[in-house]
Amino acid sequence: MGKSRSGRRRQAGAEAVVQSVDGGLAELIPDRDRARAWTLVIDGAPQSHVDLDDPAYLSFEYQRRLGHVIDLVAAPGRPVHAVHLGGGAFTLARYVAATRPRSTQQVVERDAGLVKLVRRELPLDANARIRVRSVDAREGLAKVPDGWADLVITDVFSGARTPAHLTSTEFLDDVRRALKPDGVYAANLADGPPLAHLRGQIATAAARFEQLALVADPTVLRGKRFGNAVLVASDQPLPVAELTRRAASDPHPGRVEHGRTLTDFTGGAVPVTDIAAVASPAPPASVFR
Repeated sequence: MGKSRSGRRRQAGAEAVVQSVDGGLAELIPDRDRARAWTLVIDGAPQSHVDLDDPAYLSFEYQRRLGHVIDLVAAPGRPVHAVHLGGGAFTLARYVAATRPRSTQQVVERDAGLVKLVRRELPLDANARIRVRSVDAREGLAKVPDGWADLVITDVFSGARTPAHLTSTEFLDDVRRALKPDGVYAANLADGPPLAHLRGQIATAAARFEQLALVADPTVLRGKRFGNAVLVASDQPLPVAELTRRAASDPHPGRVEHGRTLTDFTGGAVPVTDIAAVASPAPPASVFR
């Protein structure tokens, strides 16, 4: 953990926690509208929102889309085995624990300082079966037993960019190894015009999985602005109709692309390999204003 600025300051009538962690300056900012809710911000970029009183509440648009995937990965309430690559404030692990009690989860978050901060300030339910490893995402994934996971979620950002080694076919080979035959992979991707990164990631997933779907704001898909898209992949048919319904009814409605339309969207992009992989593009400064 870094030794630079650390401490507490007042914001909106409540104490915000500000502390240097391995990945930069972390801030836990209290939600003005929810009594025990907090937003995690790192170097000015919002990362997670957690409501300790209602862990099933998902504030961020992309996290709600991932929540839809979690809801549909198995019958309602059925426990699952889930792997979260990227922990943040453990929002999605808390969501799984709340909506699918008795689930067993592994969270891989490289930033040990951040893990310590979140555990201290936003403690996990002691009864939740959540194990946290402070290692690199691929290193942590490699330790997941073959065929263990019902669900693998990738939501890893370093300096607001997804590291290159989490964008390749070799990475997805290990995801597939860890998944059950009917398991589901979901990734939070961020890109803006001309969407070269997003197209490449779809092509990469298509080279390793039989079924794909993409959920995003239509303006992002049209290349009009920088934003998040959730890629869902499996070797079994995906619940596209229900995913479409949920995305359309979201407070920020999303569109679901799949099948031939999604293939056409890639525009001939080729799968990314380790040797050619690069980090996702940095968002413009205006995104976080």
